[in-house]
Amino acid sequence: MEKLHNANQAIGKYRWTICALVFFATTINYLDRQVLSLLQPRLEELFGWTNSDYASIAAVFQFTYAISMLFAGRLVDKLDTKWGYGWAIIIWSAAAVVHALALPIGENIASILGWFGVGAVSISVAGFMFSRAFLALGEAGNFPAAIKATAEYFPKRERSFATGIFNSGANIGAILAPITVPWIYSNWGWEAAFIIIGAIGFLWLLFWLTLYEKPEKQKRLSAAELNYINSDEDKSTPTQTVTPDEKVSWFQLLGYKQTWAFAFGKFMTDGVWWFFLFWLPAYLKAQYGIIDKAVTLPLTVLYTLAMVGSIMGGWFPMYFIRKGYAVYDGRMRAMLVIALFPLLVLAAQPLGDISFWLPVLFIGIGASAHQAWSANIFTTVSDMFPKKAVASVVGIGGMAGGIGGVILTKLGGALFDHYKALGHIETGYTIMFTICSVAYLVAWSVMKALVPKYKPITDL
Repeated sequence: MEKLHNANQAIGKYRWTICALVFFATTINYLDRQVLSLLQPRLEELFGWTNSDYASIAAVFQFTYAISMLFAGRLVDKLDTKWGYGWAIIIWSAAAVVHALALPIGENIASILGWFGVGAVSISVAGFMFSRAFLALGEAGNFPAAIKATAEYFPKRERSFATGIFNSGANIGAILAPITVPWIYSNWGWEAAFIIIGAIGFLWLLFWLTLYEKPEKQKRLSAAELNYINSDEDKSTPTQTVTPDEKVSWFQLLGYKQTWAFAFGKFMTDGVWWFFLFWLPAYLKAQYGIIDKAVTLPLTVLYTLAMVGSIMGGWFPMYFIRKGYAVYDGRMRAMLVIALFPLLVLAAQPLGDISFWLPVLFIGIGASAHQAWSANIFTTVSDMFPKKAVASVVGIGGMAGGIGGVILTKLGGALFDHYKALGHIETGYTIMFTICSVAYLVAWSVMKALVPKYKPITDL
């Protein structure tokens, strides 16, 4: 950390302004995403939703997100980072506001489906499915654009730390949501919660369009800092063999084991984070009767742990790199250690009878480990692929992660309804926590098997 401070003093630190912008965008991204999960216990009562209904709504978000990630990465590479990110937040902020119109939208959808002879569809479920799909369309652009911005503004040795910092915005968003959403709901209703939270993204857009340019065009960036950003562009770095505007096809990218390693890692682990994000308020209500404002403190503790994990996880590979390990080897060692921590989630249910705080802490450690893992798995892409392909590869991995999330979410909804009918819903959560606990070790093992040693892509 002292070396980083000295480097900032000597060469400038505008790159950290960009990191801060991406951090706030990620915070807004997760704040918008979290509103529904916090309102779920009340909307469930209001509209008579089952766990499977809620799982279907969440799964529509995840499925649309998965497909959109593939194209979002492509569009960010084509439009450039500035406008790729700009359009993403315009779309998702508008979509967040549209949730307030879920009921009239649902009525129209139900009418249209009726014309085609489709059976009765719950108006509220149909409306929220549409709204979540619209939200996913925009939110899919966040991480491809964020990783590309990090690759543009940071040398490799700082990227995982910068990624850890901006990725911690997910946890800040998840912390702010339980503080603000129940209060807005109690005072102005559920529609106002979506409108007020959704409007924040448009404020961020003004700062982004004012402050972001590519490093080579950035007038606020000193020559010394630009040279520092490009300091690892040596012979070991992927070279540009085609013009920047030339497309790199998905089929080309799928020909590399590095792409499959990243995609499998995301497939196995993204759903775990989304399970925590979408189901924790429902879990606290189902097993401990915690609802509305009472959920604020447990979720704040949990996501604070996750925020610490994101930042420390981004720094952790430096420990091994300073001991002489190559960047990729150091990162994979760090990820193996990180993959062990989610095993503590296995203790959440057995010890939950003592106090609900024990599951909160154990799940918090699991969420912290996920964010540490996420900071590093994202960085493996910019470690091995040229900058022009980074967002596209992140998009491919994001699609795989979204599909994994759909599977896990639908499985959870089915299990919870099944065991709730039998009178012991806690069994469903035990099964889900077990899956979440071992997912990272499985992911790491396959990733290591596919790419045992660092091998940058040099022929794109």
